[in-house]
Amino acid sequence: MAAVRDLAFDPWDPAFVADPYPAFAELRARGRVLYYEPSDQWLVPHHADVSALLRDRRLGRTYLHRFTHEKFGRTPPPPEHEPFHVLNDHGMLDLEPPDHTRIRRLVSKAFTPRTVERLKPYVHRLADELVAALVREGGGDLLTDVAEPLPVAVIAEMLGIPQADRARLRPWSAAICGMYELNPSAETAAKAVRASVEFSDYLRHLIAERRTRPGDDLISGLIAAHDEGDRLTEQEMISTAVLLLNAGHEATVNATVNGWWALFRHPGQLAALRADHALIPSAVEELLRYDTPLQLFERWVLDDIEIDGTTIPRGAEIAMLFGSANHDPAVFTDPERLDLTRRDNPHISFSAGIHYCIGAPLARIELAASLAALLRQAPTLRPAAEPQRRPNFVMRGLTGLRVEVG
Repeated sequence: MAAVRDLAFDPWDPAFVADPYPAFAELRARGRVLYYEPSDQWLVPHHADVSALLRDRRLGRTYLHRFTHEKFGRTPPPPEHEPFHVLNDHGMLDLEPPDHTRIRRLVSKAFTPRTVERLKPYVHRLADELVAALVREGGGDLLTDVAEPLPVAVIAEMLGIPQADRARLRPWSAAICGMYELNPSAETAAKAVRASVEFSDYLRHLIAERRTRPGDDLISGLIAAHDEGDRLTEQEMISTAVLLLNAGHEATVNATVNGWWALFRHPGQLAALRADHALIPSAVEELLRYDTPLQLFERWVLDDIEIDGTTIPRGAEIAMLFGSANHDPAVFTDPERLDLTRRDNPHISFSAGIHYCIGAPLARIELAASLAALLRQAPTLRPAAEPQRRPNFVMRGLTGLRVEVG
């Protein structure tokens, strides 16, 4: 059995969080699957294995559709965490068929290519307005001035959340997402529970309002679908709305600031992009690959599987390392090089299989819109200070990115 020993892989080490990619290379050299005792997980670092396992129905985001906690050999979460788990466990990301299929079918109606295409003018207009404000001020924090407000506004608009309430969404989301890190602390859990209660209460009132005064938004659409026979419980509506908000902006926010920081550190690539805006589509894909916003995705082993001669038993947890897979030299030529012209780029930053990110087309539009607006309106954009990494490993981002214009 291969295990992680004497390697630089340490999700709680600031040096590792700052640059995990050398440690990923060590993991790939060590083997295809490695047991990591601190988080009681099997790490999978290679692209081919990650891609295959994301589609393997012997794995699941949950096991409760087949087993109790006790029969699966797992300890139930502490009772004080219940509000978080009720909220999280009823969202389609943590459900398996048939419930996952039923909810995704309903939600996917809001993310059809035609619907997403109709959002393009709104996304580009909002990106232009945010960047124009940044330019007027001579700079600012790219994170809070552009990267955050763009996707939050778009998904809030889709859900039908009033403008006056949108400032509350990001703090709730950040607190809830803290629970997706490895071995979250008691303080992190308490913040997530509090945010889960507050966010759920808010959405419960909003759903009640939409029942009496429906609008042209996703929450009203889910209510209508329920009334027409596609059954969706109120908790499923709440959990779906929270998931769409969290997933609908967290990766986009982090991809934006990670991407710009990578560009600033590769001036030749940035100059090429400034000279040829036709590179924006391939640049978006390469920036998503190069510094992956979601580094790790977990699955439970529902039936024994074998990887490279090692049996992973039912009840174990697998951690698929997206960041490592996206730097696998077996798939990507010279993977440590940022290459905005890269054509063969099968990155897995949006996952794969039945849990492939339903909002990936919208995220690509948002990333391209903000990139285009900044290139066009702020052609001399430059960093004003060295940014700090968020202490998180799983959701990789910056605490801010100060920039100057002109």
